[in-house]
Amino acid sequence: MLEVRSEEKEKIRRVIEAFSRAIEIAEKIKECSKEYDGFVKGLSGEFVEPGASGSLTRGKIEILPTGRNFFAIDPTAIPTKAAWKIGVETAEKLIEHYKIKHGRYPESIGEWLWSIDAYKADGEQIAQILHFLGVKPVWEFGKVKGLEVIPLEELKRPRIDVVIRISGIVRDTLPNYIYMIDEAVTKVAMLDEPTDMNYVRKHYLEHVSKLSELGVDKELVLCRVFCSPPGTYGSGVNYAVEASAWQSDEDLAKTWVQWSGYAYTRKHFGKQAVESLILNLKSVDVITRNHISDEHDIFNCCCYFSYHGGFYNTVKSLGKNPEIVVVDTKDVSATSVKEMKDEIERIVRAKLLNPAWIEGMKKHGYRGANEFSKKILHLYGWSATTKLVEKWVFDEIANTYVLDEEMKRWFEENNVYALEEIARRLVEAAERGLWHADEELLEKLREVYGEIEGILEESISGEVQGGAIEIYSMDDVENWGEKASMVVEAWEKLKE
Repeated sequence: MLEVRSEEKEKIRRVIEAFSRAIEIAEKIKECSKEYDGFVKGLSGEFVEPGASGSLTRGKIEILPTGRNFFAIDPTAIPTKAAWKIGVETAEKLIEHYKIKHGRYPESIGEWLWSIDAYKADGEQIAQILHFLGVKPVWEFGKVKGLEVIPLEELKRPRIDVVIRISGIVRDTLPNYIYMIDEAVTKVAMLDEPTDMNYVRKHYLEHVSKLSELGVDKELVLCRVFCSPPGTYGSGVNYAVEASAWQSDEDLAKTWVQWSGYAYTRKHFGKQAVESLILNLKSVDVITRNHISDEHDIFNCCCYFSYHGGFYNTVKSLGKNPEIVVVDTKDVSATSVKEMKDEIERIVRAKLLNPAWIEGMKKHGYRGANEFSKKILHLYGWSATTKLVEKWVFDEIANTYVLDEEMKRWFEENNVYALEEIARRLVEAAERGLWHADEELLEKLREVYGEIEGILEESISGEVQGGAIEIYSMDDVENWGEKASMVVEAWEKLKE
C-alpha cells in the first residue's frame, strides 16, 4: 500500500468534510417543501416546529429547512466572534479610506445603525463601532458578558469617537445595543490618555465646557446614541422631501435634528438632548452604514435617503464637509468602502436604466409602474439630501421614463399617476437647481406633463393638483414652527 503523507491526509479530510456538508445542505434544501405543510398548520392553529432565522449569505445553514416557526436571535450573543472579525476589518478599512483622502484620522464617525445588523449580520456594524472606540467584547460560552478596553499600544491608533442614529426597531428590540455602546463610550472617556489619542475624551471635555456655557444639563454629555422619541419611528426628512416642505438644506437639517434629538443611554430612554446631538454632529468626519445584501438597495425605501442622506446633510449644514460612504459587506471575503455617489450610480445602472429590469417590472402592470415611481422619488430624495446625483442621471431618467413614446403609452395604459409623479419630481428637481437640465429637454418634459394633466382632468373628479409645486417650510406652518422652536434656537446658538 502506498503511504499517504499527513498533509495529503488533511487535504482528503477537508474534501470529504466539504462534500458531507454539501450533501447536508442539499438535503435541507429538499426539505424546504415542508413550507407548505408549515403554512397550513399555522393557519389551522396547529403546532409548527420552531427554527432559527437569519441570512443564508452569512452561512447560516441552520435556518434551513424553511416552513418552521422561526425565532430571531439571542441578543446576548451579539456580536458573534465571526461578526467581530468583520467589524474590526471594516473599521480599519474605513479609517484607512479616510486617511488616504485627508491625510489624518477621522475624529468622529456617524453611523446609521438599523436592526438588520443584528438579525441578518450577527452584529457586524456594532462590532465596527466598538472597534472604532478601541473596545472589544468579552465572551463566555458564546454570550457577551462584558467589554474590555484595548490598550493604545495594541490598537496602534487614536480612539475614534462615534455618533449613532439608531432606528426605532433597534431602540425597541435591541436595547443591549444601546447599553453596550453607552458602556464603551463611558469607559473610553474616563481613560487617562492624551486627547490626540482619545477623541472621545477630547470631545467629552469640550462638550462639558460648552454645555456649561449654555447652562444646559451636562448629564447627557457622554450620550452617543440618538433616536426619535419612544413610540415614534423615522427621521422626518422623507416627509419633508415628499411634501416639498423645505426651502433650504437647513430646513431638512433642522427636521432631522427635531426627529433625532432624543438620547438613549443605560439611564435614559428618550430624553430630549438637542444640544448634545448638535455638538456631537459638529465633530463628525464620515457618515456610514453597512450594506449587507443586495436584497435591498438605497432606492427601495425612503428611510435610506431620510436617515443616511439626512444625517450627511445635517452635518454639512453645520459647516463641516464630511464624507458619506457605504461599507459593503455583501461578500464577507471581500469587504470594501464605497463612496455614496458610486453606490447611487451603481443602482441607477443596475436597475433604473437597465432594460432587463425595466421589462421585468413592466410585467407587473400597475404595481410595476408604482415601483418605477417610488425608486425615482427616492433618487430625487438622495439628490435633495446629498447633491450627489449627476445631471446625466436625471437626463437618462427623463428620456427613459417620460419622453420615450412607447414607455409613455405603457404608463397611460397601466398607471398614469406614476408617470405624473415621475414627471413632477423631475420638474421640481430642475426648479430647485438639483438638476441643471438643458432647456430643450425641460421644455419637452413640461409639454408631456401638460398632456398628463389633461388625462387626469378627464379621468378623475374633484380637485386636481396640476403642475403647481407648492414649496413651504416650518416657517409657514404655525404648529410645526412651534414644535421645532427649541431645535431652531439650539441650532442658531451652536451652529458657529
